[in-house]
Amino acid sequence: MPQTALLFPGQGAQAVGMAGPLCQSLPAAKALFDRASAALGYDLLAVCAGGPADRLNSTAVSQPAIFVASLAALEQLRATDPAAEAEVVATAGLSLGEYTALVFAGAMSFADALAVVKARGEAMQAAADASPSGMAAVIGLDAAEVEGLAAEAGLEVANYLCPGNTVVSGPRAGLDRLDAIAAERGGIRATRLAVAGAFHTALMKPADEKLAAALSGITLTAPRVPVWSNVDARPHTDPAEIRDLLVKQVVSPVRWEETVRGLVAAGIERFYEVGPGRVLAGLMRRVDRKADFRNVTA
Repeated sequence: MPQTALLFPGQGAQAVGMAGPLCQSLPAAKALFDRASAALGYDLLAVCAGGPADRLNSTAVSQPAIFVASLAALEQLRATDPAAEAEVVATAGLSLGEYTALVFAGAMSFADALAVVKARGEAMQAAADASPSGMAAVIGLDAAEVEGLAAEAGLEVANYLCPGNTVVSGPRAGLDRLDAIAAERGGIRATRLAVAGAFHTALMKPADEKLAAALSGITLTAPRVPVWSNVDARPHTDPAEIRDLLVKQVVSPVRWEETVRGLVAAGIERFYEVGPGRVLAGLMRRVDRKADFRNVTA
């Protein structure tokens, strides 16, 4: 029986059309969207399946959308490969995906996690609106080189994704400086990301306080399998530690490459990316091309 980990995607994995066919064929997936729509006050599945893209891509909508779509994909895995879940010994999620991982692991209820994800998305959108900012992926350089570039441009590293793919984040003026540096020196690829603001930096400080307030009102229990944190790339089972790390995550870089390497070193033999898109599969190919990696899409 292979040691297995489930990985859940984060913001950016969304696409108009997601979850629609799955909900037509799988009642358990549709039921999740029905519960979410009742709690959110709008038809979440309609936005996922039919857009418009501008609405789906807004932080306040995309975060609940990816969260629910990923849990719908989990229902697909349970329906098509019921033995897979028994082999899972660890789980992790990229940024927002950490909440999906916590629900899978039984640390948070679906209803509580949805409420927190809604509050998180709204708080991050508000922080982004308050300070013109953004993110850019720097391709082809090692992390230390990107850290130097970020400091020079007045930015912070937000995501350590995989070798040669590091995301920086900060004020738009800093991103403009990064573009100028790239043009002047050549050989630097910095691509702006379609996100609302400088996620995982100090500019999200107001959002972490609102998130802490939202988390204080829900119950967190010990997960049945360890959940690896984005903040320190380590497995956690203590509810108090998990709560603190979720707050820190908003203003801290995501250490995804380190997380995946840690899972491999811990003996994980098979990975499932559960949710919309194939972003995590692409990152895994840059970390461990030989890994047994499977996708369960929404």
